[in-house]
Amino acid sequence: MDAYSRTRLLLGQDGMEKLKNAHVAVFGLGGVGGYVVEVLARSGVGTIELVDHDKVSLSNINRQILATRETVGMDKAEAAALRVKVIDPDIQVIARKQFFGPDTASEFDFSKYTYVVDAIDTVTGKLALVQAAKNAGVPIISSMGTGNKLDPTAFRIGDIYETSVCPLARIMRKECRKRGIEKLKVLYSLEEPIAPEIAPDDPIWQELPEGRNALPGSVSFVPAAAGLIIAGAVIRDITGK
Repeated sequence: MDAYSRTRLLLGQDGMEKLKNAHVAVFGLGGVGGYVVEVLARSGVGTIELVDHDKVSLSNINRQILATRETVGMDKAEAAALRVKVIDPDIQVIARKQFFGPDTASEFDFSKYTYVVDAIDTVTGKLALVQAAKNAGVPIISSMGTGNKLDPTAFRIGDIYETSVCPLARIMRKECRKRGIEKLKVLYSLEEPIAPEIAPDDPIWQELPEGRNALPGSVSFVPAAAGLIIAGAVIRDITGK
């Protein structure tokens, strides 16, 4: 018996070898990306690349698996790497404290990836990531909006051009069409976004990044569900199950 004996019962030895030989890159280690990493590590993926420029903050604790009182202030990439190593020290972890966008895309060698997970939250970054993966012929799955939602059962996996309801997916459809991207596997929600209830004196206004006038609300179970669904799709695609 070993750590992956139960997984092997479903994926078979061939599937486990495919996972062991896989190099999966996860861009964005927040509410969605953190749970993707958790599943990849517990599934025996051999090499996991972790990309995020941010640090863990106190307000992340309500929904991000990497966020605890002990990791607040730590680089998310470092926190993710430490978590992977306590799950399986044999996994090769590449932690990159780096912002991904059009200006930094050339610093990444997409040809070495088996699969790419887009869990970042800027449209420009998502588009650059999708384009880079497509240019390299690497499969990618992209997370659409998970904020301002309360129904984890409303998530669906599909092509970007099949999506509806999700405001982020609407923008991505338009931009992908402009760039000649013919298909893109995404996770999206059929739930209508909920308007956040924020009082004018709420301290959360102090967390607004420059250039933004609102923050999405989020809970513990919605981004977690999204991350688990995305990771499941990645594992099944790699193993052919």
